[in-house]
Amino acid sequence: MLVKDIYQVVEDDFQQVNELILQQLQSNVPMVEKIGQHIIESGGKRMRPLLVLLAAKALDYNDPKNNHALLAGIIEFLHTATLLHDDVVDTSDLRRGRPTANANWGNAPSVLVGDFLYSRAFQMMVQLGSLKIMDILSHSTCVIAEGEVMQLMNVKNPDVSEDKYMDVIQGKTAMLFEASSHAGAVLASADTEQEEALRLYGHHLGMAFQLVDDVLDYIGNAEDLGKNVGDDLAEGKPTLPLIFAMQNASDEQAKLIRQAIRKGTTEALPQIIEIVQQCGAIDYTNGKALEHVSMAKQAIAILPDSPAKNALGALADLAVSRNS
Repeated sequence: MLVKDIYQVVEDDFQQVNELILQQLQSNVPMVEKIGQHIIESGGKRMRPLLVLLAAKALDYNDPKNNHALLAGIIEFLHTATLLHDDVVDTSDLRRGRPTANANWGNAPSVLVGDFLYSRAFQMMVQLGSLKIMDILSHSTCVIAEGEVMQLMNVKNPDVSEDKYMDVIQGKTAMLFEASSHAGAVLASADTEQEEALRLYGHHLGMAFQLVDDVLDYIGNAEDLGKNVGDDLAEGKPTLPLIFAMQNASDEQAKLIRQAIRKGTTEALPQIIEIVQQCGAIDYTNGKALEHVSMAKQAIAILPDSPAKNALGALADLAVSRNS
């Protein structure tokens, strides 16, 4: 199944989500709308809203009130708020091939518009009227914030273990994937087994997605990625390819990587790319991603056969076969 085929399963619903997002971006403050539209319209795949729609459709959800579109919009606002804050924290100047909001307008407006999007998302949750979904999403936003703080604490620390790294990506990335599919299942009145299946699916999909992201930082190209290759190293982030390489490369090579992480520099990026490829770090990380894809697909095996279930399986495969 191709990417366009996955989105086509919920094509009409997705159009409703896009329209709702633009409506909810409206503000009496022009800069809020301008910055919000800049990042919302910057070419993202909207994979998390897609998860909401597919999870609900896989359980044959049908609601004339279009609450699934509202929930998908909430998820996109939460995600966009984290992007605005992340770019400030990471001092990023490029996202999806375009200047970041903080590069265009500065850090303070970016942070404050991120706060606006969080607040608007919770207004929309009240409109949705589900305490259980509000519980899922409020919990997830706390975990995401904790994951970002953990990552910040690990910056320029070459002694981060694989387990600690996994804790970070569970919080900062996998949690919102998990919340998206979980909340979609709850909205569709899933039974206990179906709800847990879709929660687990989102968790494993998110883990796989981030692992592949970390691989692409060393083997991708800037045009496809929409950001600079080696950005993680430039920020001093010890991701799994580097953690594995420091444990399995030669002492001299490990020392080079440790120094690069401590300094947060890409001066030795060509040598480090060669090291992570030669020592098996890329294959190891991809292998971990494939394990999560397998668990994601296994989790939804209990769901009734449908185009939406097939799309969820294809989306998991896409997580590891993509180049951006």
